[in-house]
Amino acid sequence: MIVTQDFMLANGLSLKNRIVKAATSETMGDRTGNPTIALFNLYQKLAEGGTGLIISGNVMVDRSARGEFGNVVIDQDSNLELLKRWAKSVENHGSHFLLQLNHPGRQAPKTLNPRPVAPSAIAMTGPNAFAFNPPRALELVEIKAIVQKFAQAAELVEAAGFSGVEIHAAHGYLLNQFLSPAVNQRHDQYGGSLTNRMRIVIEIYEAIRARTKSNFTVAIKLNAADFTPNGFTAEESLKVMQELAKRGIDLIEISGGSYENPKMMGNGQGATFIEYARIAKQTVETPIIVTGGFRTEEGIETALSSGDTDLIGIARPLILQPELPKKLMNGKMQPVKINHFSTGWSWLDHRVGSLIGLAYYEQQMARLTAGKPISQPRSAWPILIKAVKEQGLQALIPRRG
Repeated sequence: MIVTQDFMLANGLSLKNRIVKAATSETMGDRTGNPTIALFNLYQKLAEGGTGLIISGNVMVDRSARGEFGNVVIDQDSNLELLKRWAKSVENHGSHFLLQLNHPGRQAPKTLNPRPVAPSAIAMTGPNAFAFNPPRALELVEIKAIVQKFAQAAELVEAAGFSGVEIHAAHGYLLNQFLSPAVNQRHDQYGGSLTNRMRIVIEIYEAIRARTKSNFTVAIKLNAADFTPNGFTAEESLKVMQELAKRGIDLIEISGGSYENPKMMGNGQGATFIEYARIAKQTVETPIIVTGGFRTEEGIETALSSGDTDLIGIARPLILQPELPKKLMNGKMQPVKINHFSTGWSWLDHRVGSLIGLAYYEQQMARLTAGKPISQPRSAWPILIKAVKEQGLQALIPRRG
């Protein structure tokens, strides 16, 4: 099987198989934004399960701009020794570990940031908009500072012993906001043409390269498209990939959507972005990760054997079955069923359905770290009650997918 084969990046990083643990929302950082023993235990479990490449949930580069409570933050005030312990949590199992670096921009919930920032002062729309305050437009000097925050964070990630970073430029967060003409309506060098709108992404990539060694892996997560009117398109996404590929980006992960149209939540109906990956593979030589919708050995192997993707990103199935990669290696993987929990009230499910799923997987990660089995409630109510009991009404605020 191709999935069992190793894979080497151009920078020399050798992955023992083709399975990537894609980013998940752990919310296990402490009050000061440092990683915790719970995170160490969770990632050790994931590494023990046999995953070749592990990508963390979004790590913030600015502690004044967080996407959710419990985010880890990496800056000059971070505890480097705790970061080193996090990096070491996977090292005895042959896995490599990337930290996903992110800035939420206007997708910072009002409970965390009363005055978020964005490329332009354009408020969120859609069913989740109530959870976010209208943003103010970033000044030029602030944009330059954000570029350096990403670079500084990457430098600390390398010092802590991680294999690399993934720049999060998808899912409607700040860098995706710059890429989208619907959100970015600036009239300076960071707005207007695609060249200008992608400028901050290119600058962050180049700043990270300038402050890290050549064998430090730098990946990026990009939307195939935003799926919103006048948003970032598939054609534009390919052009961004080409520019990054010319500069030597190590990995490109394909995803899509935002809180205004959350395609990244997935619907369990197959590998959502594989068709787009097929086109991307014809456009760039950079290795591609496709994340989302993989539930069976056949689906994984078909995607790899077709050449449409080099690596398979899996998130929720790995939480339910951390040992899934080992089962794949032994030919014993069974199809993974992703449950969709209902309150029994369709109007309520419509409003909080995605939050129920998010809370459920956060709760299962907590169970994993405590050595407890995965729970399978019959309805959404135990999940909601537990989430509100632990987080208060914050649990009902739209957050990361």
